[in-house]
Amino acid sequence: MGIGAEGWVYIALLAFFLIVMYFKVPAVITKSLDDRAANIKSELDEARRLKEESQALLAEYQRKRNEADAEAAEIVSQAKREAEAYAQETRAALAETLERRTKLAEDKIARAEEQAAAEVKSVAVNVAVAAAENLMRGKVAGAKGGDLISAGISELKSKLN
Repeated sequence: MGIGAEGWVYIALLAFFLIVMYFKVPAVITKSLDDRAANIKSELDEARRLKEESQALLAEYQRKRNEADAEAAEIVSQAKREAEAYAQETRAALAETLERRTKLAEDKIARAEEQAAAEVKSVAVNVAVAAAENLMRGKVAGAKGGDLISAGISELKSKLN
């Protein structure tokens, strides 16, 4: 009985397995698979680390943006307060200036009224003196009468003015 086709297949298979075991192919394949698994694990760890780092950066930038928004709102609020304060100061200064100018105008008008009253009084005195002089000259005659009238008129002018 000779070895048939099936026997040769079994022998070839056994020889194949012995050669594979002799050259430690399963260990090489296992080592290669382990190395690849380690590489994949390290890549996954690196990806996880990068993801966490990017999330931390995102959170930091969001915090900074929120702080910047709050600071901008505070700047706007401060600017509004300063503008309102400046407007109030301007209104107060304008009111004070108007009040001062009104007072100056009223004082100027009062002085003009006083001056006009003094001028009217002076004219009235001159007219009264002239009228009195005419009346007295008509009633008092002579040189002595002229001297008395002149002295009386001088005295009257100084008392009325």
